Amino acid sequence: MNRKKKINETLKKKLKKQNAKLHKSNKPRYISKAEREKLALEAEQDQQTPTDSVEHE
Repeated sequence: MNRKKKINETLKKKLKKQNAKLHKSNKPRYISKAEREKLALEAEQDQQTPTDSVEHE
């Protein structure tokens, strides 16, 4: 491979990596199944505690 082509390829690779870092994806972060269940249980418990305190007053 000649020298110019090799240099150009490496520079293009660097530019591509820099552009990829600048433009972050709008895709939401992946949440595993176990994490989703954990969050659902926490939300369920949070909903139950305020309703219990309101009923006793």
